Amino acid sequence: MDTKIKIGLFGIGLETYWSQFEGLRERLLGYQQIIAGNISRHDVEVIDAGLIDNPVAAQQAADCLKREDVQLVFLYVSTYALSSTVLPVVQKIKVPVIVLNLQPTAAIDYATFNASQDRVKMTGEWLAHCQACSVPEIANVLLRSGIDFHQVTGVLRDDPVAWQEINDWIEAARVTEIMRKNRVGLLGHYYGGMLDIYSDLTNHSKQFGCHFELLEMAELRYLRENAESSAVDCKIVQIREHFDVQADCGETEIRRAAQTAVALDRLVEHHRLGSLAYFSNGTGDDTYVDLTGSVIVGNSLLTASGIPVAGEYEVKNVQAMKILDSFGAGGSFTEFYALDFNDDVILMGHDGPGHTKIAEGKTKLKPLKVYHGKTGHGLSVEMRVRSGAVTLLSVIDAPDGVLRLLVAEGESVPGAILEIGNTNSRYRFPFGVRKFIDAWCSYGPAHHCAVGIGHIAEKLKKFADLLGMEAICIN
Repeated sequence: MDTKIKIGLFGIGLETYWSQFEGLRERLLGYQQIIAGNISRHDVEVIDAGLIDNPVAAQQAADCLKREDVQLVFLYVSTYALSSTVLPVVQKIKVPVIVLNLQPTAAIDYATFNASQDRVKMTGEWLAHCQACSVPEIANVLLRSGIDFHQVTGVLRDDPVAWQEINDWIEAARVTEIMRKNRVGLLGHYYGGMLDIYSDLTNHSKQFGCHFELLEMAELRYLRENAESSAVDCKIVQIREHFDVQADCGETEIRRAAQTAVALDRLVEHHRLGSLAYFSNGTGDDTYVDLTGSVIVGNSLLTASGIPVAGEYEVKNVQAMKILDSFGAGGSFTEFYALDFNDDVILMGHDGPGHTKIAEGKTKLKPLKVYHGKTGHGLSVEMRVRSGAVTLLSVIDAPDGVLRLLVAEGESVPGAILEIGNTNSRYRFPFGVRKFIDAWCSYGPAHHCAVGIGHIAEKLKKFADLLGMEAICIN
């Protein structure tokens, strides 16, 4: 979550103007400094290449931004400028370009402007508001050059809409960097027969930039068997603080879950994992059956700590969970449970780990004698996503082999849930249960998806744009 990124910034102007209009260049540089100050923060290093006003300076700016290895560049159109000051920069740095068409004020003060008797000063004042003039030219050249770009149009100051969009681009760039550096652990194997969840790992590495670390259940067993009693004792304290431990959770089961949780922590630390997908039946060895039956508590703690864990070896969904979590929305493993036509809501949840930081109240810890469809028994988590805005995200393995994002915004609403020791919530979508289910399934997602709090579809679209992916929003 604290990944620091480098954001490039350069302004463009016309060198001819500086000798014609006194103070214009300095004024425009001041505007650029406002932009630099607004996009700078603890997780962003701004690389300001200055105000570029001729093709030679453009080459120098390109060298600077390339050398600094920026992940995203903001192009500030300060006044009319030649497109020849833009193309050399964006051609060389080869990163996403956001064109900032930010006027210093919402409108020119026409009365004051026209009352002036100095037409030179009047023209200089106009040129300080002339950002939009060059934007079509830049768009034309970038499109003809096959360079992807995006625009933000608004006012330099006191424009929350424009600045929210700029901040969303920065946030999206930060998440793309998290995904590129993410080490995804894969422990065990797929749940056999779920053809929808099988994924091409090379394709994921290609599109997200992540690395997959293939792990052995035997390593987790070794770490569990060698967990010190003192470490297990500390984990028990954490479990009791983190969960609402129900009265029927026996001490033996709590210690069993804590011992496995210690092993999971060490597995994640040793392999420097940023997320984890797992599944195993433990067939033929009761030790492994016991091991896989005790992972839910530890995996829920990991998920809450920023290391999303997906059951059933669901690679696509652990990617979706990591994306949502990196945006600060959480990201809990879920699927369709049942439809409530009376209240026009969908019950969605899943067995296994949940993202307890987005729960309504404290997550309950309950013992289960049977894990439906799986082997073993043990402690499980029962939580509902807190009431309010939510976003669903699925990573689609499309028939053409290209990964896409499927997004939907809805609401988590109060009401009865299934109290069976699983994550479970009630969700309402703008156009109702029937149309939502049909629309969602028409794009062919896997039966799992991730749910996070807040409405972040616009951020997810920008994230997809930066990776050259398509984001489909069905709302």
